[in-house]
Amino acid sequence: MSGAVRHLYIHLPFCAHRCGYCDFVTVVGRPGLHEQYVDALLAELELERAMLAPQLETVFLGGGTPTFTAPDALRRLLGALPPAAELTVEANPETVTPELALLLHESGATRVSLGAQSFQPHLLQVLGRQAGPDDVRRAFYHLRDANFDNISLDLLHGIPGQSASDLERDIDEALALAPEHLSYYELEAKPGTRFTHAHGAELARQAEAMEGYFELVIERLAAAGYRWYETANFCLAPAHAGGRDLRAWHNLAYWLGRDYLGLGIGAVSTLGDRRRRNTPRLSRYLAALGTGELPEREIEALGADVRAQERLMLGLRLDEGLPFADAEAALDRAALGRLERLGLATRRAGPDGPETLVLTARGRRLGGAVTAELLA
Repeated sequence: MSGAVRHLYIHLPFCAHRCGYCDFVTVVGRPGLHEQYVDALLAELELERAMLAPQLETVFLGGGTPTFTAPDALRRLLGALPPAAELTVEANPETVTPELALLLHESGATRVSLGAQSFQPHLLQVLGRQAGPDDVRRAFYHLRDANFDNISLDLLHGIPGQSASDLERDIDEALALAPEHLSYYELEAKPGTRFTHAHGAELARQAEAMEGYFELVIERLAAAGYRWYETANFCLAPAHAGGRDLRAWHNLAYWLGRDYLGLGIGAVSTLGDRRRRNTPRLSRYLAALGTGELPEREIEALGADVRAQERLMLGLRLDEGLPFADAEAALDRAALGRLERLGLATRRAGPDGPETLVLTARGRRLGGAVTAELLA
């Protein structure tokens, strides 16, 4: 594993407030700890640097709200990162000023993922988001003015109170901005969050409309020249993007089963036959790295069966599917036959390559239910 890992995730947990549907590892406010946290991140990076390849393929700064981090601390972190072909930073619209956009670009970020969620004020209020539609548009234009040519918008469907016409208007607003990439996620309110307590009945009602809503998303984005390359992700097809492959390469590494290193509180790493998760407790993380020690971690052994199942489940999220040989160990052959007869899965024989297992368009819309059926 030494010197072989080409994908790096860095968790910046700080947020202005915690959204009701969020169950990520976040820390509200605490501006006095931003510099100390970056010190700890850089210390962890040095302790783990031998795992990383000299040239990385991707680095991803997620959160939390990475762009809520104090600008000097964020600049220092970005300046200390190893070089990578793709460096993505997640951003909330209300944090993106002209100065922040320029800081990101000058510090080597190549891609920004902007958390819009919706352009409808009443839905943003339900979600507890601080940014309004004008903030989203303003942030997008600040990033364009800073010469970013790879911007992703994150949007949600299945928000309590959302109608089909709300969804249509969101798609219209997103397409008017012409981002290179769109992530369209089904709202998933985790059990125990205050959002689920407040909107449980409406979330159940929305669940019945999900397939129809997502069909609309796919139809509209495909007509606008976007490739539906992963269950919830779309990028401008090369013919509409000057030949560029605009898939999110960091996330693609997860779906292809690549090893990755995660730094920061709550960060997960998958390294060969082990998965580990850093402590989610900020005080313990800072204390350990402040004395030059690695933070507390949970370690999970990944057996060959688990890795095969994950390869199948994640690989089938992609429009290209996965080589049949990679799927075989985790596959229920009888279930595959049933799904093929139902038009939900198929095998493709490449002219010069191996046979590939893919889900059909409807199979991909149904997603997890189909892959669960395929598991041996």
